[in-house]
Amino acid sequence: MEQVKTVFLLALLTVLFVFVGFYVGGTNGMLIAFLIAGGINFYAYYYSDKHVLKQYNATPIEDTRHPIYQITFRLVQKAGLPMPKVYLIPDHTPNAFATGRNHENAAVAVTMGLYEMLNEKELEGVIAHELSHVKHYDILIGTIAAVFAGAIAMLANILQFGAMFGGNNRQGGNPIIMIIMAIILPLAASVIQMSVSRSREFMADEGAARLTGNPAGLQSALSKLENYARRGHQIHNATEETAHMFIVNPFSGMKSSFGNLFRTHPTTEDRIARLEELKHELG
Repeated sequence: MEQVKTVFLLALLTVLFVFVGFYVGGTNGMLIAFLIAGGINFYAYYYSDKHVLKQYNATPIEDTRHPIYQITFRLVQKAGLPMPKVYLIPDHTPNAFATGRNHENAAVAVTMGLYEMLNEKELEGVIAHELSHVKHYDILIGTIAAVFAGAIAMLANILQFGAMFGGNNRQGGNPIIMIIMAIILPLAASVIQMSVSRSREFMADEGAARLTGNPAGLQSALSKLENYARRGHQIHNATEETAHMFIVNPFSGMKSSFGNLFRTHPTTEDRIARLEELKHELG
């Protein structure tokens, strides 16, 4: 199912680029847009994980005695997964994400702040959450969605640029329509990110609770991360395009007039409540 969604996202990106290319530059613009979309699709599938890790200056943990490595190793043994690459992000804001295109090419990245703030049981809950994303192939669709959102932002800029010069008169381009599309496309990207992230966070929370047998560890971790984020602290280099990848939205401390309308994550309160229900089920 995740493979089908991935193909759909890549195909939709191609169609959007070709449409905008034709609208702005006619047949030549359509051809250029198709080539650009093809290049982005190839890059998104094979290199988007490396792109995101580099964006956050993540460095691999090569010392097998490191607590993060040890916790990850124990959990993958229980989950029946290959050992992913483990990365540390030099940022004191606590957070974490997983990336990669499949089980064999997965990576789990945690910030220095997460490692410093959480105790072992809480770290175990967070890493189990990320491994649950890996197990269910959420990492591929989530990482591609991040590149997809960035590409849509680029499309919006192209449309704004085209509108400034009156559109493509030969093809009947209308500057007003271009401006409207430049506004709508980023909103579409937000909807895509929400559809990718919200339900998967609940599923990953449940997967983590069942893997560790200790929902309380993840509950406590989520509470600490949310409280820290609400103080307005943000991860360095964090972008809206990659926000859905993190266990807690790095922008949750920002006030929005849209409320929960464009949240990439379910509320932490709802997530903790669902984990509380799992406590009774797991005894």
